[in-house]
Amino acid sequence: MLKIALLGKGKTGSKIIELNDNNPKYSITVFDSQNRPTVEKLKQHDYIISFLPGPIFSEYLDMLLESRVCVISGTTGCELPNGLNERLKEINSSWVLSSNFAVGMSLAYHVLKVLKSANVLFDDYSLNIHEIHHTKKIDAPSGTAKSWNDWLGGQCEVTSERIGDVVGTHTVTLETPYEEMTFTHKSKDRKIFAEGALWCVEYLQSTQLPAGVHLFENLTRSIVEKELLK
Repeated sequence: MLKIALLGKGKTGSKIIELNDNNPKYSITVFDSQNRPTVEKLKQHDYIISFLPGPIFSEYLDMLLESRVCVISGTTGCELPNGLNERLKEINSSWVLSSNFAVGMSLAYHVLKVLKSANVLFDDYSLNIHEIHHTKKIDAPSGTAKSWNDWLGGQCEVTSERIGDVVGTHTVTLETPYEEMTFTHKSKDRKIFAEGALWCVEYLQSTQLPAGVHLFENLTRSIVEKELLK
């Protein structure tokens, strides 16, 4: 049975435990304030999954690199060091990172790439992104909203809202003088991110990724693109 080191059992980490309890596939060790990780402890695992807050993840960065274990990280709100990709190549390790582990985001990407071409049809139009998250989410706009804006060529006004315990809702609106189109991705349960992280473990078991940094959305996107080419 594969061994997973789970860093933290917060809102998303607890969902990973819950999903695995419902259909046990992995041996999961939780590392938190009661069981702090060390390099030696981490080396005993096949994968490391992290949804830690940004500052804590930054503190663990050197330890994670020293362990040489593949890291699957949905941590946001922190700046990764320059040269991380080169450091991973030097130690022959691969990390999979993303601001959003929703598998369906790969479909959203292709929808937004079509909307990006609005300038081909319209002279007068605007693209706007609005994202809503829970009140405890500190960073704004969200990492996903930033990615959406990148996918749309950086031409969007991005607005943010923090309400209750909203998991995550992102909406892009294309507006012209005489018509309006909207596309929304709504995360209904934090299991969506836990499911994506565990999907990534399955994917890595069947695919040999080269050493370095990889984006989760690129992995799922490549599968969709192969289907579109059929």
